[in-house]
Amino acid sequence: MALSPMDVTHLAAVDTAQAARVLSEVRSAKLSGRRAPVAPRPVIEQSWQRMLRGGVDPDHDFRSGLLSRDEVQRRRETSALRHVLPVLREGLLSVADIAHHIMVVADEEGRVLWREGSAPVLRKADGLGLEPGADWREDVVGTNGVGTPAVVRRPVQVFGSEHFVRSQVTWTCAGAPLTDPRDGRLLGVVDVSGPLETMHPSTLAWVDSVAKLAEARLREVHLQSLERLRAVAAPALARIDGRGLVVDRDGWTAAVTGMPYTKRIALPTSLTGGLKWLPELGLCSVEPLAGGWLVRPADEPVPCRAARIVLDLRQPRRWCVGVFGSAGSWSHELSPRHAELLYLLAVHRTGRSASGLAEDLFGDPGRTVTVRAEMSRVRRYLGGLLEHRPYRFREDAEVEMLLPDDPCDLLPHSTAPAVAGRRASARLS
Repeated sequence: MALSPMDVTHLAAVDTAQAARVLSEVRSAKLSGRRAPVAPRPVIEQSWQRMLRGGVDPDHDFRSGLLSRDEVQRRRETSALRHVLPVLREGLLSVADIAHHIMVVADEEGRVLWREGSAPVLRKADGLGLEPGADWREDVVGTNGVGTPAVVRRPVQVFGSEHFVRSQVTWTCAGAPLTDPRDGRLLGVVDVSGPLETMHPSTLAWVDSVAKLAEARLREVHLQSLERLRAVAAPALARIDGRGLVVDRDGWTAAVTGMPYTKRIALPTSLTGGLKWLPELGLCSVEPLAGGWLVRPADEPVPCRAARIVLDLRQPRRWCVGVFGSAGSWSHELSPRHAELLYLLAVHRTGRSASGLAEDLFGDPGRTVTVRAEMSRVRRYLGGLLEHRPYRFREDAEVEMLLPDDPCDLLPHSTAPAVAGRRASARLS
């Protein structure tokens, strides 16, 4: 009798060996181009297709270099995930150790920062390269419970031969993305992993529930920090005769006087005190506070005139956009998704519709809701320099792109068809 993809993963709950055999047959058939006995689950099949397009070798275990201990420690100390480690440990470790699992926490770049749990399983994980500082992005090590949830932005369990790379097929993992509750930005992934025979389909719901608790804790931390900043800023705001607002280091508003409340304002990447031009407010006086800034807009707003926009994509994971104009200059670090979007708009100066950008990014013109949400976030810091219907840079803006010396290094994280296609064209030229 034929099994559905869902039947196969739930079969693991009662007969791990049979489920492993079925999934092994599915993997072998798919990778050799033969008809599979049962269709892979859609999330797995789509990941395999990305791996095939990206040239990941299913039969050879490729590992990029480990981060140094100092760099791992630096990332731990600066990651927002450090605030939720107690929640993750309480929710996952006690059960994980008994069930012969380990908990893995990776940052938004797929680098393993923390790894705890059953000592024998930790030793087995060493053999797979699942260790602190390792790179477990999907496009590096194939379909897995760390890299794949980061790409699809939802919880994913990868059971045995659903892993793309052969060396991982004796392993099973269930991972959930951890996002910033303030703006939806990916912070990392929490994953529970173990040998094939130790896992159960219900593990995914367990990991997802704990991830949601962690995100709720991040929301509490944010609100508490705004409360502290509001208390610190109260005397300064009381002395202001006119407009002013107090924001934290990321631009989230703690208090406001003399002007409408704005949830967040875009701040330059490296902000210092003095007179500064801010995209939404124009020329402002900026004063440092403990944990944030006191911002006082000028009496007369400075209009957004023609500007030079510099999109710097040369350094991996250090992408930024800079704006230079008569009202001042500033720069803003870009997330991977925003780097993709601004690159596509710079390439298509006449503009792209939401469906066009959805096809460029996801190969699916129907994903316009995601595109519109991301473009709304981009407009928070580029404001009047962008137009829509279609989305494009203002016609009077000069746009310059700084690209890697090797075109194959263009946005190397990106699986967007339009970006991957340009990299592929560069390889052939």
